[in-house]
Amino acid sequence: MKTLTFPSFINFLAQEETLLSPEPVRKNTLAVTESSVQQLNKVPSPTSKKHIVIVGGGFAGLNLIQHLYKNTHYRITLVDKNNYNFFNPLLYQVATGFLEPASISYPFRKLFRNKGITFRMAELVRINPQSQTIQLSDGELQYDYLVLAAGAKTNFFGNETIEKNAISLKGMDDAIYMRNELIKTLEKAAIEKDPIERKKLLTMVVVGGGPTGVEVAGMLAEMKNFILTKEYPELAGAGGQIIIVDAMPHLLAPMSEKTHTETYEALVELGVRVKLNTRVVNFENDQVQFSDGEVMESKTLIWAAGITAHTFEGIPETSLGAGKRIVTDEFNQIKGLKNVYAIGDISIQQTDPVYPKGHPQLAQVAIQQGTTLARNLKAMSKNKKLKPFHYFDRGDMAIVGRHHAVADLFKHKLHLNGFLGLLSWLFIHLVSLVNYNNKIKTLYGWVVAYLTRDQALRMIFKPANHKESV
Repeated sequence: MKTLTFPSFINFLAQEETLLSPEPVRKNTLAVTESSVQQLNKVPSPTSKKHIVIVGGGFAGLNLIQHLYKNTHYRITLVDKNNYNFFNPLLYQVATGFLEPASISYPFRKLFRNKGITFRMAELVRINPQSQTIQLSDGELQYDYLVLAAGAKTNFFGNETIEKNAISLKGMDDAIYMRNELIKTLEKAAIEKDPIERKKLLTMVVVGGGPTGVEVAGMLAEMKNFILTKEYPELAGAGGQIIIVDAMPHLLAPMSEKTHTETYEALVELGVRVKLNTRVVNFENDQVQFSDGEVMESKTLIWAAGITAHTFEGIPETSLGAGKRIVTDEFNQIKGLKNVYAIGDISIQQTDPVYPKGHPQLAQVAIQQGTTLARNLKAMSKNKKLKPFHYFDRGDMAIVGRHHAVADLFKHKLHLNGFLGLLSWLFIHLVSLVNYNNKIKTLYGWVVAYLTRDQALRMIFKPANHKESV
């Protein structure tokens, strides 16, 4: 999961008219002037508008729509496998029971109400560049311009055993599944009589020292230290621990040395064991095997060790780069394909001299690419010069537990930590939610969690097995 990094998404939400702003109320009038007729004649009919199909409603896709949907030369269709947008950087708080799913998600159709945007819930199967069509899980769709913004998925680096047995965290389904599994594990531990088996249940390994791994480990430690003692008194003194593992020599490796030290110290203070310069090579039969030879007994492995781009039929192998990311030019057009673009985690642009190996897979990159592509599509409609994409790094941040956050802003020139870092983290994430209802729900959840070290979301919800009606 990628953590939001001081994004330009703030500008998106701070504009006078955002995607969610209600349309102004206009009184009906029968007066038709010559100038109004001329103005109407300038507006292309729906059938003459170029059709832009966007696959993926995450940061990149939504930001593109925000800056383009009012343009009269295009009509927009968004395709997404879910019928809702979710705020990826806070998935781990749903997974650990500190926020409810509705606090960080919002339905696309409600988001696009009265905006002239078409939504289609489907999955992309194949791209047909010659006919300018795409094959979806529910049929075919024609496009004039296609934008792939489908993001990335968890990368298990080819280890099928870990993929089968570990818990990943990339979507809302993953977050709800992880929450249910964590609670079920605690309930099993509460009635387990064998101390060895109980310790296995209470030992949880988090793989990956990026923002997702650090934030998950911090939240699990908060639960272990302040919630288990109140709600599971039978687990007092039962042992178990939270371990975070990373192959790099530092947690949050791309950030500053101050951040490395403060993050390490904050996690250790919470009781987390930090294991660096180490990889997890296998996980099966309740055993976690590390690259240094250590074997640890545990029933829970949470995998946050990397991502890889989604791939689709119809994209030539020659257009794929590192991590299966789609290679684009400086205007985000896919190498070898006409009128097909890629933005966000799914793309890799190697034409930026500052990032010759491609931009980092971060929310702010996706947001900036969406904005730039929207401007270029507007320019194309007027036969104007296109603007190449250049990424501006606004910084990185992460939260460690309830009290501590770290932030390296403005190309690491400004470092924040402690309570000030926490306030900046809260502010950035709060204003970046797509709807005011989300902001209110999330703020309420955070205030309750902060003041009480508690949240009433540790309930298991699972579907019943209903018989199919004849």
